[in-house]
Order: sequence, then C-alpha cells, then structure tokens
Amino acid sequence: MRLVLVGPPGAGKGTQAQFLASHFSIPHISTGDIFRANLKAGTELGKQAQTFMDRGELVPDSVTNEMVKDRLTNDDVANGFILDGFPRNVAQAEVLRAILAEKKTPLQAVLEFSAPDAEIIARLLQRAEIEKRVDDQEDVIKRRLEVYAEQTAPIVSFYRNEGLLISVSAVGNVEDITASAISALSRVAQ
Repeated sequence: MRLVLVGPPGAGKGTQAQFLASHFSIPHISTGDIFRANLKAGTELGKQAQTFMDRGELVPDSVTNEMVKDRLTNDDVANGFILDGFPRNVAQAEVLRAILAEKKTPLQAVLEFSAPDAEIIARLLQRAEIEKRVDDQEDVIKRRLEVYAEQTAPIVSFYRNEGLLISVSAVGNVEDITASAISALSRVAQ
C-alpha cells in the first residue's frame, strides 16, 4: 500500500498513521521524522534545512522534496509506505508523482481525514490542556486551519481529480475511524 494522508491539523493523521502502518506492515513516514533524521545525521540536506530553520523560516520545497525522494529509496518502503505531512501543496504532489513514476510505483490512495472546524478546535484545545501545549490556543488553531485551507486543501482537489482520494470522517472514537479507514483502503489494496 502506497498511501498519503491529508487532513487538517488535529484530524488524527498521526494517530491513524500508526494503526494503518501496523495493519498494512508498512512504514509511517512523517516529514518531521525525515527532518530530524537528516539533522541528526548531519546530511547535506539536513545542513541546508538547518540554515532556514535557524532563521525561523520554512524549509523550501526543493530541500523537502529531496529529503522525501531520498527517504523513498530505503529498503523498508519496498512493500509500500504512508506519507504524513507530505505533500503539503500541489507542487509537492506533482514532485511526488514524478518520483514514484520514475520508480514505477504510483500512489494507490490518498486518505483524507475530515472533521468540522468546531470539532478540530475542541480537540486541539483539549490536547493543549492535557499536554500543556502553549501553541494550541484558539486563535492560533483557527489560523492553522486557515493556513491549511489556503495552502494544503488544494491537494485534496488535485488528488480527487487524479482519482486517488478517499475521504473518511475523523469524528468518533479512534477504533471506529481506523476501521472505516481500513475498510475504505481494502478496496484499493485488492
């Protein structure tokens, strides 16, 4: 299974990725993990990323794309992968398509976890309280949702047009959401 997860912050992508990775016996690849691995190993890409991060800037797509391309050469992705946090925009989605076309291993599905903004806000405020996260304040959460709508949501349309998009409600208990996702993906994995 070669899969991309999309959805707003707080939709449970990271949680679901762990269960889906275990179910399909494939690695969960998050861009955060890729960045940390490159920084820790002191790779050339890691050093490039660090210069932007030190200035408080976003790492440019060109560096992120190369890190993902490099990660997709590892042996553990031979039977598939779950990408979480990449692609974040249509340009990255096109790069991913080209990377996978080169390997003759196209994506099989893009799983969108959807939830109403009110649910996301309540969830993130609860998480902030439990985990003592200062970045999860209501005004910040609303801005993150705006940024998601502006920058990342267009990839939902891109993947819908590609015929790869599967939407699953991210409302309910974790086990039911996982069951819905596995059920939806089982039709693709055939």
